[in-house]
Amino acid sequence: MMDAAARKVWTNIKSGKYEPVYILQGEETYYIDMISNYLESNVLSDAEKGFNQVILYGKDVTVASILTHAKRFPMMADRQVVVVKEAQEIQDLNKEEGIKLMLSYLANPLTSTVLVLCHKHKTLDKRRELGKKADQLAVSLTFKKPYDNQLGDFITEYVSAKGYKIEADAVRVLAEYVGNDLNRLANEIDKVIIDSTKDSPIKKDSVMSLVGISKEYNIFELQKAIIKKDIFMAERIALYFGSNTKKNPIIPVVAFLYSFFSKVLIAVSLRATNEKELVSALKISPFAARDYSEACGRYSEEKLIENISLLKQADLKLKGVNSGSETEAEIIKELVFRLMY
Repeated sequence: MMDAAARKVWTNIKSGKYEPVYILQGEETYYIDMISNYLESNVLSDAEKGFNQVILYGKDVTVASILTHAKRFPMMADRQVVVVKEAQEIQDLNKEEGIKLMLSYLANPLTSTVLVLCHKHKTLDKRRELGKKADQLAVSLTFKKPYDNQLGDFITEYVSAKGYKIEADAVRVLAEYVGNDLNRLANEIDKVIIDSTKDSPIKKDSVMSLVGISKEYNIFELQKAIIKKDIFMAERIALYFGSNTKKNPIIPVVAFLYSFFSKVLIAVSLRATNEKELVSALKISPFAARDYSEACGRYSEEKLIENISLLKQADLKLKGVNSGSETEAEIIKELVFRLMY
């Protein structure tokens, strides 16, 4: 599901209602790109852009130089657009003089200018006056990474907006395999859509094939085998991963399992017992709740703590710390066995 604040701004700009200043910030860059790219592409016609559109990069500019552009009047057009990419790198944005200049402009912006600050991966310092007043003086949006239980709605809505349909199992695979990096998630969905038709919904097998997931030997099946303590299947998948670590890098596998067992430990400590409680407590997808519920029943709190420690050790080994002569294949094989027993 689209972020609520992003949806409101998106609706306005799509209808041609532009504000003088947009401050787009936060760790989730998908909506920052979506809004800034639209403004960059659509506020002005191609003929108007030559004289009235400026793209700046934070590391190359000061607040004063940005405002020099922002205070100019448009030439043979109703508006001008000034987009500052990587605004978190602006040299003096967090210094007293720069803050004072920016606040002065925000208090009385030029209405014929659309100024867009793309402040990625970070937010303005709320301890400083600019961070405190940004929401009052501009359209200031802060985007956080979505929770896992929000990804299903995002995928379904994104696919629907493209004119396609998608089955629930396919949504689950995308959500669990790609995770909450919305830019990457959108790119993977686009890849799947290219090979799909609007006549029938996108299926799980299509997603697995196009995203590069083996039907039998993948991280989801490994997780399920470990949950069930199915040593035969778990070792087969571990051997498959170890036989081609370029195609199946092990560090993301360890990170995936670390995230899973960490959440299971939280669930056990909170005494979350049913799937509905797990979705609420862990902010996980409803599709994943069954696996978490089963793991809670099979693994004690002590074993979960041990598994998290084992995964940390494996991660360090894979990064060259205390690995000795062990290969990646040997590390993943031993890890998988020790996680279960």
